[in-house]
Amino acid sequence: MGAPMAANLLKAGYHVIVHNRTKSRAQPLLDQGAVWAETPAQAAAGADAVMTCLPNTPDVQQVLLGPSGVYETARQGLICIDTSTICPDATRKIAAQLGQKGVIFFDAPVSGGQIGAIEGKLSIMIGGPREHLETIRPILEVVGRTLTHCGPVGFGQMTKLVNQVMIIHTIVSISEGLAFAKKAGLNLETTLSAVLAGAAYSHSLKHLGPKILAGDWKPAFKVDLQIKDLNLILDYAQRIGQPLPATALARELLSILSARGRGQDGTQALFEVIEQMGK
Repeated sequence: MGAPMAANLLKAGYHVIVHNRTKSRAQPLLDQGAVWAETPAQAAAGADAVMTCLPNTPDVQQVLLGPSGVYETARQGLICIDTSTICPDATRKIAAQLGQKGVIFFDAPVSGGQIGAIEGKLSIMIGGPREHLETIRPILEVVGRTLTHCGPVGFGQMTKLVNQVMIIHTIVSISEGLAFAKKAGLNLETTLSAVLAGAAYSHSLKHLGPKILAGDWKPAFKVDLQIKDLNLILDYAQRIGQPLPATALARELLSILSARGRGQDGTQALFEVIEQMGK
């Protein structure tokens, strides 16, 4: 998701310096005019703003605070925007440490999938100081369509976890519904058209339903990343004493896919787990 966001910033006329653990994956951006940095520290040196988009909490900690990380070259007044989905508590600690150098930190996780990132139509859930919100708005409006300030640092991450709870239940319901339809002998194309026109309509059904029917398991969002998000949710829920029984079940179902070596498939592959239960 970071690559299409960077591409949109380039198209909007921003001077973009990029770093990735695998340089070859950044080559399309370099071909579009981005400048390569050997380390996060080099990327941050002299920058007005730094954006990170990484898989998990340790990755963000390493890039921002680790050796050759952003912290080494960060100047007072630097804006740091983390669009990853990570632990809210770790986010607050990262913000506090960067704040020691006068860095202004926002957690701004995104939703909308790869298509949303490519089209610049992401929903962005922002946690951070309201008084600096207008400073980052022009940047975020390039990559997102909906910007919501959710509260102080960490609230963006917590709101994203709420989003992930609701998304996974939608994917489970789509998988169960289509597995039921197939087992009952219904025409799946007809069924999908019918439910898309009714109250069952959702963004996920519109985009993942046809993929399921086509046996297309290429990821819009990977199984292993969804499990990572559900682990974050359930850990936080346990800490605050909020049971999430259906979310725990969804994690177990996805874990079946991961255990079968399908962690890099899209979450719509959950359909096959549900379907196989009926055989």
